[in-house]
Amino acid sequence: MLLVKNPLIRFPDPRQAPGDAPLAVGGDLKRATLIEAYTQGIFPWYGPESPILWWSPDPRCVLVPSQFHLPHGLARRLDEPWEVTADHAFREVIEACASSPRPGQHGTWLTSEMRDAYTSLHRFGYAHSIEVWRDGAIIGGLYGVALGGAFFGESMFYREPDASKIALVSLIHYLRAEDYALIDCQQHTAHLARFGAETWPRDRFLDVLKEAVNKPTVPGSWSAKTFSPQGIEHP
Repeated sequence: MLLVKNPLIRFPDPRQAPGDAPLAVGGDLKRATLIEAYTQGIFPWYGPESPILWWSPDPRCVLVPSQFHLPHGLARRLDEPWEVTADHAFREVIEACASSPRPGQHGTWLTSEMRDAYTSLHRFGYAHSIEVWRDGAIIGGLYGVALGGAFFGESMFYREPDASKIALVSLIHYLRAEDYALIDCQQHTAHLARFGAETWPRDRFLDVLKEAVNKPTVPGSWSAKTFSPQGIEHP
């Protein structure tokens, strides 16, 4: 495992990294560091009492927007009057993700340092949130990082049933229209598998990611863009 002391030190080759352990430790969460990490298929994940740990797991959970599966139960709810926005309340979304309880998890991996780092990425137009509202209050949402033709999903939350799923469907609708190649879901879960997420060998993921992030990245707010779950179809 390489000790990363500053962002000028290159990350180790993720293809040679352990599949179930960190590939590097230390460094910082500055904007340039995070962007360099994500373009190489590396992301930070660590707890409040830990140094920064950098990961590139093998296998990797990936959701291809064009292969998204819409569960029938959720499909029946798409025509309800959902109010969906993007980049209207990024900090509120990430704070909600940090405070939402997770099965088998005590505390949060979204430390204040992490929340500040992604909020900075958001201010510069690289990190985005999708919000679902009812009566002026956020009832669900998600956030992640967009680089080239790849979206790196980080976390989601809900306060009403299916609200986070509506955020995901709305995001998929947008990413399909913009020809995104993949959503990096990092770790496999049965919940994501219901939507068509697959487990890829890391080499396959890195090959597809390399091509995806070679597409131009146009940082900026998504707040003026239209997001809606309605109209999405099965592949």
